[in-house]
Parts: sequence; structure tokens; C-alpha cells
Amino acid sequence: MKLDKKDLLLYAVTDRHWLDGRTLYEVVKESLDGGATFIQLREKDLDEESFLEEARELKKLCAEYKVPFVINDNVDIALKIDADGVHVGQSDMEAGDVREKLGPDKIIGVSAQTVEQALLAEKRGADYLGVGAVFPTGSKDDADDVSHETLKAICEAVSIPVIAIGGITVDNTKKLAGTGICGIAVISAIYAQPDIPEATRKLKFVTEQTVSN
Repeated sequence: MKLDKKDLLLYAVTDRHWLDGRTLYEVVKESLDGGATFIQLREKDLDEESFLEEARELKKLCAEYKVPFVINDNVDIALKIDADGVHVGQSDMEAGDVREKLGPDKIIGVSAQTVEQALLAEKRGADYLGVGAVFPTGSKDDADDVSHETLKAICEAVSIPVIAIGGITVDNTKKLAGTGICGIAVISAIYAQPDIPEATRKLKFVTEQTVSN
């Protein structure tokens, strides 16, 4: 799957912490109904069999909506279910190694927090960068803050698309205007909301305004 920059506008990262009795499939479908443009399956504690089953179901669902579907960190699972790609952190695996395993046609996203990391990831074959945390966040304990100046410097330094991640809500998205990002990645701003389709629609609307500025 070729990555289109527009696909990165509203990038939803799953988190079963907010399921509240529902299935991951149900809540992801609601976010797709609301207009999410990209889905990342993020599982830290699931056994491999359950992870595989879930990944297969979600891959099929995303294909119906023609939305890219990537796996967080787990390159082997991405290969097994033929996901559209993976997203890896700095410490997880070099983008070059991932590209070698996945082949030329898959999407590879890499987390970056400095211009140096961003340039290196681009050089090693990343298709897009996730930069953050741009606001204080509760979902990732190890997320260091990235200033909006650094975010802008990263966007200017690389030629691949950059999305902002970390602590983004419908109320603070517009503060990222003018940084050069092409989209935002969120977890709780979608999946912790009582009305997921509506929350997604609102977020998409403000993000469209933000990236066009």
C-alpha cells in the first residue's frame, strides 16, 4: 500500500484500556464511521494468538473502509497477517531492519523526538514520522515532551510526512497550526470518549483546519 499524506490526517491508536465492556472491533468501527483516516493496533499485553486474531479482524475492517492499518512494534505479526505496515519506536528496531523484513511496499512509521532521530529514520526508509509528546500525556509513561519549535524544525528538516502525537485533544489541536504537520495521532481523544463517532468527526474537523493553516 502506497502511503498518501492525506491518510495521516486523523491517525487513531487503539487502547483496550477504554473498552468498557465493548470489543476493540466495535470501537474501531465507530472511529472509522466518524472519519478516522489511519488505524494503528497497539497491544502491549496480549498473547500472540489473541493478538493475531484481533489483527486479522481489524485488518479486514480497515480494508472495507480503505483505511491503512498498521501494527505497533510487532513486525512478525504485521508480516503474518499482511498488515499495511508497522510503527516502531526508536528503541524497537532500526527502520532499515524493518524495511528489510517487510519489503518495499509496506508502510513504516517511526517515532522521533529530535531532528537527528528524524533525519536518521528518513534515511533508513521510514515513510512517515510520529513526533511527540507535543502535550503532556497520560497514555505513555515514557513520552518525553517535544516543544512546538522542535516539531516545526523536524517538519522542515525531512521530506516525509510528520504527524504530532501525545496529549492532543479537540481543544488544543489548533495550537499545532503552522508547525508543518500533516495530521495528528490520538488515543484517548477518540477511544475514551462517550460518543466515539461524534468525537472523531469533531477532531477531524479541527485537524483539517489546523493542517491547512
